[in-house]
Amino acid sequence: MMKRVPVLALLLWICLLFYVGIWIFLSGFLLVKVEVNRSSSCKDELFSKHDSSHTEHFCWSEPRFKRAVILVIDALRFDFARFDPEIKDPRPFQNKLGVLSEVVASRPAHARLYPFRADAPTTTMQRIKGFTTGSLPTFVDVCSNFGTNAIQEDNLIHQLGQNGKRVVFMGDDTWENLFPNQFHRSLPFPSFIVKDLHTVDNGILQHLYSTVESSDWDVVIAHFLGVDHCGHRYGPDHQAMADKLTQMDQVVRSVIERLQNDTLLVVLGDHGMTDTGDHGGDSQKETDAALFLYSPSALFTAGQEKALQEVVPQIDLVPTLAQLLGIPIPYSNIGKVMVELFALGSPEDQSAQERRQAEALWINAKQVNRYLDTYSLANKDLSPVILAHLKDTFLLAAAEYKALFGGPLAGGPEHSSRVQALIATFQQYLNQVRETCQASWARFHPLHMAAGIAVLAAACALCFITSDFADVVSASYRRLLWIPIVCGAVAGGGVALWQFVTRSEVDVLSSLGMAALVSQLSFFWNFCRGKATRVFANEPSDLLNAAADSAQQRPALTWPCVPLVIFFLRCASLFSDSYVVAEGRVATFLLSTLAIYIPVQLNWAGRLLLPFEAQKSTPPCLPPQPSTPAASSSYKKESLTLLGCTGFLVASLYASHSFHGCRDEQGGCEPSAFLTPLSGLRDIQLRNFRYLLSVSSVIAWVCLVRRWMRHYGNMNSKSPAVLVARFGLPLVAMFVCLYWAMSSAPYEGFGNLQEVVKLALLVFPRAVYVLFGLGVTVVCWDPLTVFLKTRKEPATSLLPPTYRASTGVSLQAELQHLIPHIYQRMRKSLRAGEREGTGREDDGQPTVEAYGLGTVYSAPLLLVLAQLGLVLAMLHPEGLMLSFMLLLLQACAILHMHSAATSLSTPGSRAGCFSVSWSAVLMLLGTVVFHLLVFSSAVSLQDVSLCPGLRC
Repeated sequence: MMKRVPVLALLLWICLLFYVGIWIFLSGFLLVKVEVNRSSSCKDELFSKHDSSHTEHFCWSEPRFKRAVILVIDALRFDFARFDPEIKDPRPFQNKLGVLSEVVASRPAHARLYPFRADAPTTTMQRIKGFTTGSLPTFVDVCSNFGTNAIQEDNLIHQLGQNGKRVVFMGDDTWENLFPNQFHRSLPFPSFIVKDLHTVDNGILQHLYSTVESSDWDVVIAHFLGVDHCGHRYGPDHQAMADKLTQMDQVVRSVIERLQNDTLLVVLGDHGMTDTGDHGGDSQKETDAALFLYSPSALFTAGQEKALQEVVPQIDLVPTLAQLLGIPIPYSNIGKVMVELFALGSPEDQSAQERRQAEALWINAKQVNRYLDTYSLANKDLSPVILAHLKDTFLLAAAEYKALFGGPLAGGPEHSSRVQALIATFQQYLNQVRETCQASWARFHPLHMAAGIAVLAAACALCFITSDFADVVSASYRRLLWIPIVCGAVAGGGVALWQFVTRSEVDVLSSLGMAALVSQLSFFWNFCRGKATRVFANEPSDLLNAAADSAQQRPALTWPCVPLVIFFLRCASLFSDSYVVAEGRVATFLLSTLAIYIPVQLNWAGRLLLPFEAQKSTPPCLPPQPSTPAASSSYKKESLTLLGCTGFLVASLYASHSFHGCRDEQGGCEPSAFLTPLSGLRDIQLRNFRYLLSVSSVIAWVCLVRRWMRHYGNMNSKSPAVLVARFGLPLVAMFVCLYWAMSSAPYEGFGNLQEVVKLALLVFPRAVYVLFGLGVTVVCWDPLTVFLKTRKEPATSLLPPTYRASTGVSLQAELQHLIPHIYQRMRKSLRAGEREGTGREDDGQPTVEAYGLGTVYSAPLLLVLAQLGLVLAMLHPEGLMLSFMLLLLQACAILHMHSAATSLSTPGSRAGCFSVSWSAVLMLLGTVVFHLLVFSSAVSLQDVSLCPGLRC
């Protein structure tokens, strides 16, 4: 047998292989952008000193606006802000924010409403980062949405502070985390109480109007959260959304009335929302927000108000605000100025308008060109060919700009056409830069991803070999463990040394990848050689004999072709766009096929449906079975169990479509009604019915788990884990149901008890977390739920005669660690009594009354995961508790199928049923992991029934 050190080394090696495989895959899948931690300054000499038409510094000498009010209405989708008078029966979110369209129609030279296009991921932190830095966050940044760190890149808030602008902030506390100690005055409010629609907004309104009317500020930023929270809680199609948008309409009206002529008002949404109130993806409803610009002074040149309103990328707001306020554009900005805001002067003086637009684009283009030069030196992910093309475009535009404006002012149609062409060239250059950066920062690395998948697949195969051929591995662990580890270490070290010698730097990822690959190949090579007897030539004789004895007992390996084909089809479907779009139907079909394959395979082998007495001849791999009435009855029972569970599993798989979600690529797909939270249902009767269904599912969940433990004798023990099952699990269920009840009702319905309700919404989830943590701690501290009664023979009679003498452990330690030996000895003893036909009380066999021994491992695991299931159910919409319950029943049906199929193949032998066992395992992998883990380590029900003396 392998000693402690080899076993530990094997486990560490396997863990390292999985870690390296995941690391390699993520290095090609998670997109990371190198941040340039440099800041712009008014002292930056972006203009040459001989350029007499411009200031010497980066800043504008005469900003257009002295002050700005920025109102961020979180999740303000564009159709929330647009007013359509042709809609006769508007939905709750339509035509409620009418002030924006009203001002645009009445004062077209002072206001404009734009579609404001956000880049994915559409989460709040990434969007704030986008429209303050002008850069593009990648998807890997989404994980930091709940653990916000300070922004390190140059941004508008930093530039405002550096240039003496007093910034007053109020609202979502995410800003305080992103820009610590950068505000002149700050009034943050907590942002993650999604059920609360009013605290943040009402807190802002207590200070907003008085702040705007005062003079101790230059920029006011107010971030309202009510619309976003209303979407998360009720969805957009709810009366609460209408009330919240109406409130925002009044807020904008009140701010407009208080603005002065030198102030710019910016109303924007950081992202949109789906029809279910969610956001984070890249669907059009999530990316299309609203942008409203207004000033009491003329903002646009007369005649431009009828121009087509193009979609404004969100990052374009950064250079636009920077130049309008006369501060440097942030260093890492790749956005483009909104040139229509710089066409000043009368319509007759077209040359002055064009000159101002060209100047704004010239400053913007020089800043972007400087950033590209710096970024290309720090990182090599941008194509050199594309960079050279962009550089040539910029140099040609720069030469043309100096030719047009470097000398005395000129006029005439030819000059105007050249200026217009220059403006178009600058815009094309800035658009190409943004597209290039988007393509680079959204580009995966297929080679790394494929290498990571290969390492992970090989690690899974290695785990299968070490578990299914444990005797071979233990008998030859020197060849199958130490040699691969040494070979991998040498290969990885060699790669690191070569990199250090040739490049003076070491890529740790490539070194570890080479080490993992070589070690895996060495393992498989030595294992394949192990089929010959020469593998064991240098091993001790006792290991050789043990391996030979085990090899005689092990049946010939029969690969489960059909289950493996289905399994690989499921994996391959993940690489096809069409199959991903129809993933729900594909997974259901393949899993149903795999379920039906089990009875079909058994019937093909002659082990299903035929009368037991008729089976005079059995397949070569199956021994003859006794033709007794009791055995025949047991056989028919197992056949009916298998067929019944198969039918239930297939039916439940198709019933699970009632809980489907929708992908953006699926077009007209309608998400399941169960995904709508209770608070989003306007029909009170339907809401009560859904709540009763959810509560009934929770009760059934608890009752089934406790009944399972009681049936197998795990509720008889005096272990603390039993107290968790008796009292902890019902308490967790009760708090979950109370939390659902409190969160589904509007605050207004509680009258004067609103503060109590807010406290309850904090206390109930925390009570669930505390009880779950306490339960896990208790189960880990003493997981044993086995109860043994006094018996005629001592416990030592159940062990081999020489076993106890070789162990110097206490009785309690034996009970904790030697249960598998006790259990197997009891089974052999009781089966021997059955074969001899002797009685169980008078034949001298040991009389044992044990409760819960057969499920000693699965009971504590089931208990922990049953509590975890309730915690996860609390974090999901209430209606999904029905799907949790359905998946629990599916897991139970799968294990009953596995038990019945194993029994029908041949009890007590693995011969002939290897493919059936693999089918069950692959079905477990195909269903939701959590619910299958609840039962994955449970002892086969047929094994328990073979032990009459073991009361479970």
